[in-house]
Amino acid sequence: MKLILFNKPFDVMCQFSPHPTRATLANYIKTPNIYPAGRLDADSEGLVLLTDDGKLQHKISHPNWKEAKTYLVQVEGNANSEQLTRLANPLDLGDFITLPCKAVKIAEPEWIWPRTPPIRERANIPTSWLCIVLSEGKNRQVRRMTAAVGLPTLRLIRSGIGDYNLATHPLLPGEAMEIST
Repeated sequence: MKLILFNKPFDVMCQFSPHPTRATLANYIKTPNIYPAGRLDADSEGLVLLTDDGKLQHKISHPNWKEAKTYLVQVEGNANSEQLTRLANPLDLGDFITLPCKAVKIAEPEWIWPRTPPIRERANIPTSWLCIVLSEGKNRQVRRMTAAVGLPTLRLIRSGIGDYNLATHPLLPGEAMEIST
Protein backbone atom coordinates (compact mmCIF):
# COMPACT_ATOMS: atom_id res chain seq x y z
CA MET A 1 0.00 0.00 0.00
CA LYS A 2 1.33 3.39 -0.97
CA LEU A 3 0.52 6.72 0.66
CA ILE A 4 1.88 9.84 -0.99
CA LEU A 5 1.69 13.33 0.47
CA PHE A 6 1.61 16.01 -2.21
CA ASN A 7 1.61 19.79 -1.90
CA LYS A 8 -0.73 20.79 -4.72
CA PRO A 9 0.22 24.12 -6.25
CA PHE A 10 -2.26 26.87 -7.04
CA ASP A 11 -4.05 26.46 -10.40
CA VAL A 12 -3.44 22.70 -10.67
CA MET A 13 -6.40 20.39 -11.23
CA CYS A 14 -6.74 17.62 -8.64
CA GLN A 15 -7.09 14.88 -11.27
CA PHE A 16 -4.85 12.72 -13.43
CA SER A 17 -6.84 13.01 -16.63
CA PRO A 18 -5.72 15.77 -19.00
CA HIS A 19 -7.21 19.25 -18.73
CA PRO A 20 -7.29 21.58 -21.76
CA THR A 21 -5.78 24.62 -20.02
CA ARG A 22 -4.32 23.62 -16.63
CA ALA A 23 -1.70 21.33 -15.19
CA THR A 24 -2.97 18.21 -13.42
CA LEU A 25 -1.58 15.78 -10.86
CA ALA A 26 -0.07 13.83 -13.78
CA ASN A 27 2.36 16.72 -14.33
CA TYR A 28 3.82 16.06 -10.86
CA ILE A 29 3.08 12.49 -9.77
CA LYS A 30 4.51 9.66 -11.88
CA THR A 31 3.57 6.74 -9.60
CA PRO A 32 1.10 4.49 -11.45
CA ASN A 33 -2.28 3.35 -10.10
CA ILE A 34 -2.70 5.89 -7.33
CA TYR A 35 -5.64 8.18 -6.79
CA PRO A 36 -6.32 11.28 -4.70
CA ALA A 37 -8.23 10.73 -1.48
CA GLY A 38 -10.40 13.82 -1.73
CA ARG A 39 -9.94 16.87 -3.90
CA LEU A 40 -8.85 20.48 -3.78
CA ASP A 41 -10.19 23.12 -6.15
CA ALA A 42 -7.74 24.51 -8.70
CA ASP A 43 -7.61 27.82 -6.83
CA SER A 44 -6.76 26.10 -3.52
CA GLU A 45 -3.31 24.91 -2.51
CA GLY A 46 -1.85 22.41 -0.12
CA LEU A 47 -1.97 18.86 1.09
CA VAL A 48 -3.46 16.10 -1.03
CA LEU A 49 -3.11 12.45 -0.02
CA LEU A 50 -2.83 9.89 -2.79
CA THR A 51 -3.01 6.13 -2.39
CA ASP A 52 -3.41 2.87 -4.28
CA ASP A 53 -5.54 1.44 -1.45
CA GLY A 54 -9.29 1.85 -2.04
CA LYS A 55 -10.23 1.31 1.62
CA LEU A 56 -7.77 3.98 2.78
CA GLN A 57 -8.94 6.35 0.04
CA HIS A 58 -12.54 5.86 1.19
CA LYS A 59 -11.62 6.39 4.87
CA ILE A 60 -9.79 9.64 4.13
CA SER A 61 -12.32 11.14 1.75
CA HIS A 62 -15.75 9.87 2.79
CA PRO A 63 -17.70 12.27 5.05
CA ASN A 64 -18.93 9.44 7.30
CA TRP A 65 -15.39 9.01 8.71
CA LYS A 66 -15.17 12.70 9.68
CA GLU A 67 -11.41 12.88 9.07
CA ALA A 68 -10.30 16.32 10.30
CA LYS A 69 -9.06 18.67 7.58
CA THR A 70 -7.12 21.79 8.55
CA TYR A 71 -7.16 24.87 6.35
CA LEU A 72 -5.10 28.04 6.59
CA VAL A 73 -7.15 30.83 5.10
CA GLN A 74 -6.09 34.36 4.25
CA VAL A 75 -9.21 36.51 4.18
CA GLU A 76 -9.98 40.05 3.19
CA GLY A 77 -10.77 42.05 6.32
CA ASN A 78 -9.84 41.89 9.96
CA ALA A 79 -11.67 38.87 11.42
CA ASN A 80 -13.46 39.66 14.68
CA SER A 81 -14.78 37.42 17.46
CA GLU A 82 -18.37 37.54 16.18
CA GLN A 83 -17.29 36.34 12.72
CA LEU A 84 -15.14 33.58 14.25
CA THR A 85 -18.07 32.43 16.42
CA ARG A 86 -20.35 32.33 13.38
CA LEU A 87 -17.75 30.29 11.46
CA ALA A 88 -17.33 27.80 14.33
CA ASN A 89 -21.07 27.21 14.80
CA PRO A 90 -23.43 25.59 12.29
CA LEU A 91 -23.74 28.02 9.39
CA ASP A 92 -26.57 27.98 6.87
CA LEU A 93 -25.04 28.18 3.39
CA GLY A 94 -28.38 27.85 1.60
CA ASP A 95 -28.09 24.30 0.28
CA PHE A 96 -26.73 22.85 3.53
CA ILE A 97 -25.89 23.74 7.12
CA THR A 98 -22.29 23.21 8.14
CA LEU A 99 -21.29 21.09 11.10
CA PRO A 100 -19.62 22.86 14.03
CA CYS A 101 -15.91 23.37 13.45
CA LYS A 102 -12.88 25.08 14.91
CA ALA A 103 -12.18 28.59 13.62
CA VAL A 104 -9.48 30.80 15.12
CA LYS A 105 -7.54 33.84 14.01
CA ILE A 106 -3.80 33.18 13.70
CA ALA A 107 -0.65 35.01 12.76
CA GLU A 108 0.53 34.40 9.20
CA PRO A 109 2.40 31.08 9.38
CA GLU A 110 6.13 31.68 8.91
CA TRP A 111 6.59 28.48 6.92
CA ILE A 112 4.08 29.37 4.18
CA TRP A 113 5.56 29.79 0.72
CA PRO A 114 4.79 32.78 -1.51
CA ARG A 115 1.95 32.10 -3.90
CA THR A 116 2.45 32.24 -7.65
CA PRO A 117 0.74 34.36 -8.80
CA PRO A 118 0.47 36.54 -5.68
CA ILE A 119 -2.94 37.28 -4.19
CA ARG A 120 -4.58 40.59 -4.98
CA GLU A 121 -3.79 43.26 -2.45
CA ARG A 122 -5.70 46.41 -1.66
CA ALA A 123 -3.77 49.11 0.17
CA ASN A 124 -6.74 50.24 2.27
CA ILE A 125 -8.21 46.81 3.16
CA PRO A 126 -6.38 44.64 5.73
CA THR A 127 -6.15 40.88 5.53
CA SER A 128 -6.07 38.31 8.30
CA TRP A 129 -5.29 34.61 8.59
CA LEU A 130 -7.60 31.97 10.01
CA CYS A 131 -7.17 28.33 10.89
CA ILE A 132 -10.34 26.36 10.20
CA VAL A 133 -10.60 22.67 11.08
CA LEU A 134 -13.53 20.82 9.50
CA SER A 135 -14.77 17.28 9.84
CA GLU A 136 -16.61 17.61 6.53
CA GLY A 137 -15.48 19.05 3.23
CA LYS A 138 -18.18 19.95 0.77
CA ASN A 139 -17.52 21.71 -2.52
CA ARG A 140 -15.99 25.17 -1.90
CA GLN A 141 -17.19 24.99 1.69
CA VAL A 142 -14.46 27.08 3.35
CA ARG A 143 -14.75 29.83 0.73
CA ARG A 144 -18.52 29.87 1.10
CA MET A 145 -18.27 29.96 4.90
CA THR A 146 -15.86 32.90 5.02
CA ALA A 147 -17.91 34.81 2.43
CA ALA A 148 -21.08 34.22 4.47
CA VAL A 149 -19.55 36.01 7.46
CA GLY A 150 -18.16 38.90 5.41
CA LEU A 151 -14.58 37.68 5.02
CA PRO A 152 -13.90 36.77 1.38
CA THR A 153 -11.15 34.18 0.95
CA LEU A 154 -8.01 35.41 -0.79
CA ARG A 155 -5.87 32.32 -0.28
CA LEU A 156 -6.78 28.82 0.86
CA ILE A 157 -4.20 26.24 1.89
CA ARG A 158 -5.11 22.80 3.20
CA SER A 159 -2.34 22.16 5.68
CA GLY A 160 -3.53 18.93 7.25
CA ILE A 161 -5.64 15.81 6.80
CA GLY A 162 -5.99 13.71 9.94
CA ASP A 163 -2.52 12.92 11.29
CA TYR A 164 -0.70 14.24 8.21
CA ASN A 165 0.23 17.88 7.84
CA LEU A 166 2.62 20.16 5.99
CA ALA A 167 4.12 21.51 9.21
CA THR A 168 5.54 18.09 10.15
CA HIS A 169 6.01 16.89 6.54
CA PRO A 170 7.33 20.05 4.88
CA LEU A 171 6.82 20.08 1.13
CA LEU A 172 7.03 22.99 -1.25
CA PRO A 173 4.34 23.33 -3.94
CA GLY A 174 4.74 20.53 -6.47
CA GLU A 175 6.74 18.30 -4.11
CA ALA A 176 5.61 14.84 -3.03
CA MET A 177 6.77 12.33 -0.44
CA GLU A 178 5.88 8.66 -0.03
CA ILE A 179 5.43 7.64 3.57
CA SER A 180 5.01 4.30 5.27
CA THR A 181 1.64 3.59 6.85
